[in-house]
Amino acid sequence: MRLLHFSDTHLGFNDLEVLNAQNINQREADFYDAFEQVVAQIEALRPDFILHTGDLFHRSSPSNRAITFALEQFKIIDSLGIPCVMIAGNHSTPRTNLSSPILKIFENFKNIHVEYSQAYEKFAFEEVVFHALPHMNDETKALSQIERCEQNIDPTKRNIMMLHCSVGAHYLMAEFGEWVYPREKEALFAQMDYVALGHWHGFGKVGKHENVYYAGSTERTSLNDKRNSKGFALVELGEALHVEYHEIAIRPIKTYEIDCEDFESAVAALHVKDVKDALVEVKLTNLTALQSIDIQTRDIKNLFEEALHVNIKREFKGTSNDTGLGDIEALSLEAYFLEHIKEESKPEEFERLKGKIQALFGAYEEASDDTL
Repeated sequence: MRLLHFSDTHLGFNDLEVLNAQNINQREADFYDAFEQVVAQIEALRPDFILHTGDLFHRSSPSNRAITFALEQFKIIDSLGIPCVMIAGNHSTPRTNLSSPILKIFENFKNIHVEYSQAYEKFAFEEVVFHALPHMNDETKALSQIERCEQNIDPTKRNIMMLHCSVGAHYLMAEFGEWVYPREKEALFAQMDYVALGHWHGFGKVGKHENVYYAGSTERTSLNDKRNSKGFALVELGEALHVEYHEIAIRPIKTYEIDCEDFESAVAALHVKDVKDALVEVKLTNLTALQSIDIQTRDIKNLFEEALHVNIKREFKGTSNDTGLGDIEALSLEAYFLEHIKEESKPEEFERLKGKIQALFGAYEEASDDTL
């Protein structure tokens, strides 16, 4: 039995205010292109089942273009006669009961099976049972739904669990309302042949669990995600579990660092290549307040004229070991805040908060477009 597992496609995501030849936001078009690549692989590989573990759309009320694109692509998938099981993620789940869940649009597709009601649902086939646990706004309800899953395990068939959540603090995305799977229920994973996860944007096995995998996202919603390639998982259920990662081609991210201790020499030493249509991130380090005024954002961007977009991060050097509020402009706000949290919290608490703080500041820096 072969399963194709993909996730976090975030259709409708847009950014950077760059339009393509069709007057569509270029980053939005990139997400559509990534989805089409996966559909092409589905057609070529012909798995027995297709799994999508949440965040099909970037918003719970997506644009007409995003909805139209999704319907066109799932019409192709539906025509293949391959069962596709899909659950809702936090981005595609309305936060109130006043809005209708967007995944309802797939209910009349013959081979598309969706669960979006923030409750456990079982999808049973001849040889396999899919245990679907979508995103839930109410974490207090989640425990009872996991227990329903436990009660529905079929020992005569393959059992596949589908979740959109964080399994452990390492996989938190620092997003509003994200659901954390309870640690005391992780023993349930061992009763499954495979656990398909969505929410975390990187592919990989989760901790000590040999059968628990995040498929990752199919595109990058943030430059902070630059270390992860994008694609999907092809899962083979035979005598042993075999999970194979398939990478797709997406817009590249290039990173450069300019040490402002000797700005002119650092610029002269740059090896700018293969940046055409790429997303470029430039980090200015050891920056003083005066240099920040002298070094214009426009001049840095001109070094990478062929790039689609250039994002500039500025790291200021400290003037002393004792930094007060009056000196805050002498170093990055992120570093100052982290140092404050470190002083005020226990080591284990600091480690838990550190990742969330860095992610929040990363999102802020992208939105602010570096106007220093």
